[in-house]
Amino acid sequence: MKLKNLIILTSIFFFLGAGNPDSGKDKVAVCAGCHGIDGNSVVGIWPSLAGQNEKYLAKQLRLVKSGDRVIASMAGILDNLDDSDLQDIAAYYATLQHKVGQADESKVELGRKLYYAGNLEKGIPACSACHSPKGLGNAPAAYPLLSGQQPDYIAKALKDYRSGERVNEDPSKIMAAIAYKLDDKEIDALSSFVHGLY
Repeated sequence: MKLKNLIILTSIFFFLGAGNPDSGKDKVAVCAGCHGIDGNSVVGIWPSLAGQNEKYLAKQLRLVKSGDRVIASMAGILDNLDDSDLQDIAAYYATLQHKVGQADESKVELGRKLYYAGNLEKGIPACSACHSPKGLGNAPAAYPLLSGQQPDYIAKALKDYRSGERVNEDPSKIMAAIAYKLDDKEIDALSSFVHGLY
């Protein structure tokens, strides 16, 4: 019976292109230094990977490995991994529980307004339209989970989109067009808000 289940599970992974979280668990030791042992980063500039949408994370890992997305601290780390390894790592992190932080009370009102309603005058759409009301993202569209992400990481990502430094894929172009309209105060409020979003 166990062999039959293993064959079925392997077939599902093969046909769906999904990774194997059990295999991924054995491949993430080096990741823990920046992204946390449980996938929840405790350092502001590094993203939490726990609970991240598998499709989104696999895509980002491929971009980093190819050099299309440059992250200096990850240079060389993925070089010896093939595509199935990257998919397994993404699958593993997708199975972990993300932790939610605490938003700065003084920034909640503006952050909530932008996240749920956007800013019509500036042509900024609501973040919740793509990233879901609870910040869980949209797995089929490969839009990332934002809930609980470190504020420093989100602020850097938005500023990189705004400056055009991070425009390496189609959804990034959408984000660049939105972030271009955000000022520093709005980025700060959004970054804090999503850290505490649940």
